[in-house]
Amino acid sequence: MKTLQELQEIRDRLRSTIEERKEGATVTPGNPKKYILVCGGTGCTSGNSKIIRENFVAQIKERGLEDEVKVIFTGCFGLCSKGPIAVVYPDGSFYTHVQPDDVAEIMEQHIVGGKPVERLLHAEKDAHGQLKSINDTDFYRSQRRVVLRNCGVIDPENIDEYLATDGYKAYEKAVTTMTQQQVIDEVKRSGLRGRGGAGFSTGMKWQFTHDAPGDVKYVACNADEGDPGAFMDRSLLEGDPHAVIEAMMIAGYAVGAEHGVIYVRAEYPIAVNRLEVAIAQAREYGILGDNVMGLGKKFDLELRLGAGAFVCGEETALLNSAEGKRGEPRQRPPFPAVKGLFGKPTLINNVETYGNITQIILNGADWFSSVGTEKSKGTKVFALGGKLENVGLVEIPMGTTLRTIVEDIGGGCPGGKKFKAAQTGGPSGGCIPLSKIDTEIDYDNLMAIGSMMGSGGLIVMDEDNCMVDIAKFFLEFTVDESCGKCTPCRIGNKRLLEMLDKVTRGEATLEDLDKMEELCHYIKDNSLCGLGQTAPNPVLSTLHYFRDEYEAHCQGKCPAGVCKALLSYKIDKDKCIGCGKCARGCPVTAIAKTDYTAPGHKLPSYEIAASKCIKCGACEGQCPTKAISK
Repeated sequence: MKTLQELQEIRDRLRSTIEERKEGATVTPGNPKKYILVCGGTGCTSGNSKIIRENFVAQIKERGLEDEVKVIFTGCFGLCSKGPIAVVYPDGSFYTHVQPDDVAEIMEQHIVGGKPVERLLHAEKDAHGQLKSINDTDFYRSQRRVVLRNCGVIDPENIDEYLATDGYKAYEKAVTTMTQQQVIDEVKRSGLRGRGGAGFSTGMKWQFTHDAPGDVKYVACNADEGDPGAFMDRSLLEGDPHAVIEAMMIAGYAVGAEHGVIYVRAEYPIAVNRLEVAIAQAREYGILGDNVMGLGKKFDLELRLGAGAFVCGEETALLNSAEGKRGEPRQRPPFPAVKGLFGKPTLINNVETYGNITQIILNGADWFSSVGTEKSKGTKVFALGGKLENVGLVEIPMGTTLRTIVEDIGGGCPGGKKFKAAQTGGPSGGCIPLSKIDTEIDYDNLMAIGSMMGSGGLIVMDEDNCMVDIAKFFLEFTVDESCGKCTPCRIGNKRLLEMLDKVTRGEATLEDLDKMEELCHYIKDNSLCGLGQTAPNPVLSTLHYFRDEYEAHCQGKCPAGVCKALLSYKIDKDKCIGCGKCARGCPVTAIAKTDYTAPGHKLPSYEIAASKCIKCGACEGQCPTKAISK
């Protein structure tokens, strides 16, 4: 067990080494002259970043540079589409798409020779032709990293490095200088709202649990991130697990709980492993246990692994699953704050919500609430996906416009394509059209335009996307993930999906669209939990903003050319040069020569047999003269 003095000595000793991992920092004598930070998040790990790290370590050892160069395996840097990523400090060279074979070149040319490897740099230039600092590039300039402050900076499997960033100081401050109610009041004053989707006041939730009668209480962390395309919570757990642990300790002190549960999906093996390592280290240091940090308080944590059911993201379904029961929602009231885990008062927040707590306690509610909008304070982490140049993890101040996210941070749609819509809130959210691109992103503004914040997935669509097909994709997911407990969700969404499928086949009428809308409102008003209540949102928002596309489908045409049932590929015989590439690329031999030769050409044209065509589109991509259309 470490005493408070020993913990402070670790902070003081290592604080400068963390600062040195920043561009342009002055290196302290006796410490390594260079730091190589390699991303150890899921995305980069899938691109062999572990091997990249091992190669760096081997090269450093081979050259005898152990005292001068240190390799740190960090969490996510955010710019996931450019991974694997390695950053060299203190000069801040940001290397992208690094491969294991590139390590020797970086070592020889940069670490030893002092000249960065330009072909691997993420390089943007200013008006004078000078390379920008990575923090001044389009992707990072508009961000403000509060929750993600340590991701890509520290080694998440080294508790000492977390301590060096004032780790566990917030808990010490809360217990030694604040009463339970003062902690809750500070969270209330901050204006922090739950980042799991609903946006309920975090401080009020803490207050309800604190006021609930009972000798035994629990705090729980919802890490069951199930939205398609969402990876915010996973990345925080992978890059800064101690921040979540410390926040849960503070919550436990505030509400009177001595035990915490982190419910995390088993599909997150890296996050699970780093949580296990962090919890073990915290216990070894006496930060978790019967006498936390020698302050006379008791608190410990355990992990519960989920099997991947989306409905277990709903807090009462999560509680059932954590108790070993079937993962389906409970009737409310009573709410978990009164009767939660094992029937005891339970505080449940999601990973990102906890990620803000230590900074609120350390820096104060006024500091936190100085960022954001009137009713949505602080920052929000988004997982950017879809048709963007820069796909990845971002953290922006509440109130940032969708245009800034898409065009500046995201880099716009690739290939010169036009932005069409953005989906926020995953299967529970709605689609935001181009006409609303200047909307300032916060809880209330998104609700006002028919979408929602959700946990933070943001998927961008361009002109090639069919909005009817997008709505169908999300509804298929929800139907598959419904627990089946209540009739409006179990049957209503299934009927809605059948109607939507009818639209994509071109068999629906305009009257069917009105029936769909009516069914959507019935499902929203009568479903038991948030999954069913929000499932129709993608359909409602696309019906509202893209009704012309629905009407076109009713007339047998998919404007984006996505819905296969409404497609028919044709060859313009006068443009066809008879090269035969389309026929050779057809997987079902649906293309054959004709007796017709176009004027000016020597070879006969080809034609597509509609009865054989499976509408795969392979022929269109093969044609050198663009003679094939749909």
